[in-house]
Amino acid sequence: MDNQLNDTSAAHDVAIIGAGPIGLELAVCLKRAGVDYIHFDARQIGYTMTWWPRNTPFFSTTERLAIAGVPIQNNHQQRITGEDYLAYLRGVVEQWDLAVNTYEPVIGLEAAGDGFVLTTDSRRGEQRYHARRVVVAIGDMHGPNRLGIPGEDLPHVSHYFRDPHDYFRTRLLIVGGRNSAVEAVLRCWRAGADVTISYRHAQFDERRVKHWLLPDLHAQIEAGTIKFLPETVPVAITPTHVDLAPTRNGQASDGDPWAHPTDFVLLNSGFRGEQQLLEQAGVELRGENRVPVCDTATMETNVPGLYLAGTVAAGIQQRYTLFIENCHEHVGKIVAALTGQWPRQLGSIPGHNYQQPLERIEAN
Repeated sequence: MDNQLNDTSAAHDVAIIGAGPIGLELAVCLKRAGVDYIHFDARQIGYTMTWWPRNTPFFSTTERLAIAGVPIQNNHQQRITGEDYLAYLRGVVEQWDLAVNTYEPVIGLEAAGDGFVLTTDSRRGEQRYHARRVVVAIGDMHGPNRLGIPGEDLPHVSHYFRDPHDYFRTRLLIVGGRNSAVEAVLRCWRAGADVTISYRHAQFDERRVKHWLLPDLHAQIEAGTIKFLPETVPVAITPTHVDLAPTRNGQASDGDPWAHPTDFVLLNSGFRGEQQLLEQAGVELRGENRVPVCDTATMETNVPGLYLAGTVAAGIQQRYTLFIENCHEHVGKIVAALTGQWPRQLGSIPGHNYQQPLERIEAN
């Protein structure tokens, strides 16, 4: 790769970083408003959903996932899978002919003069772009929350649940106790795996597991078809077993670790976002969750001209508060702040409760 830094000549009105659902929705609204923008993503559009387990349905219903006024149609009128949603997003890009610089990660972001300089890592070498305003819509699931224990990187250990077929007729230990762990336990058991679930608490929290999953899991544990190891936490992983230590109230307690034999280990420890770009640009991050400071009426951060759209606005979500379905209004607020007009595409989706700013914001 050519390492020479190439400087683009024209300054764009807006640069969007991230091409997930909210980033794409923003692109549609800006294009419809006639705003000159440029759009980047480090991978492909909707990349996070490409590593979801196969055939996993959203918990949200279709009308809450639809973007830019384009309804999601299917032949069963029920929740859709990640694969369905990726096909839908491709259709939105095609319908609106959205230009996205995919596989061009933004590696540098800094304020300069009356705008920003963005440095990207492209196939042509590092590129430099200029934009008067920047919207960061990178989400909050760039990598797993690592446990930091010996053996976490062994080949039979994963933080990503790909397909229950992978564990057919094997012994599988799943660590975790929220939605993703419970769903993985049930799907892998039904696919023929010998499944054990380890959870640091004595019982599952009904507020953190969907109501249709928990009764099913309880029934299988009671029947003995799925084994449950409450108040345990892994402290080391070897090729043949996992060392589990006792906990009390979710915290480490006195007691010696013991070996649990297993063939595979699935660590459902959650995921976290990457905040390096925000730090580079000077965005203030507050509290344990490192929540970016921003004006909730416009989504503008403490750095003038830098906006947040989507789940990135919640920082490192230890308890999720922002999802696709309640981030659509970020798009409306940003477009209104930039153009003075609330995008009409957003109001056309049934079931959404969009609220315009109290005072109309004049166009820049």
